[in-house]
Amino acid sequence: MPAKKSVSPRKPPKRKAATPVARPYHHGDLREKLIAATEALILERGVDGFSLREVARRAGVSPAAPAHHFGDTKGLLSDVARLGFKDFGDALLEADRRGGNDPAKRLDEQGIAYVTFALKNPARFALMFRHDKYDATNEALHVVADRAFNALEGAIRAVQGLAPTDEMTEDAYGLLLATWSIVHGFAHLALGGELDDAARTRGGKDAILKSFLPLALKHRPIPSPRK
Repeated sequence: MPAKKSVSPRKPPKRKAATPVARPYHHGDLREKLIAATEALILERGVDGFSLREVARRAGVSPAAPAHHFGDTKGLLSDVARLGFKDFGDALLEADRRGGNDPAKRLDEQGIAYVTFALKNPARFALMFRHDKYDATNEALHVVADRAFNALEGAIRAVQGLAPTDEMTEDAYGLLLATWSIVHGFAHLALGGELDDAARTRGGKDAILKSFLPLALKHRPIPSPRK
């Protein structure tokens, strides 16, 4: 009888490697990282120095990644401006409530809140009033911006004895522009460090808000209420 051939144990057939399933790009806090990087870049380089590519680099993502959340450059800047106006409006309305039933006090409190917000949020403040940099047709942004403006207009109407449905008089609109110009201009002076030297001789940095701003508001024109 012929010798039996030794039979090697049969190896199991090789399985094909599973084709990897493509997973959508995910970055849990990408939106917040991009917003934070945008504010940091604006603070460092100014609004005109903004670059979507640089923001993506700082957030650790590809230049195309921000499009998932914001669409494009204006979409990202619009959202940062929206967040700014939302917090800004909150601050003005809270200040308005602190003024109670005294219309002049309401204006003073709003003026202090206006400048305080600018000093605490310089990047957002710089962007909020650069309509050329974001989508001016963004409805969500419009809603919060109007809410902030209406807080100031409400106090102006109270000073002038105008009901919410009354047409704004020239004096009322003039007072609104004067008050707005004072606090907005004051904010830029403070942000630029123009008041620092004077503050050092008058009690330090706190004098800017506690002394200089109330003094400026004291000298705004207050037209007589409509009879």
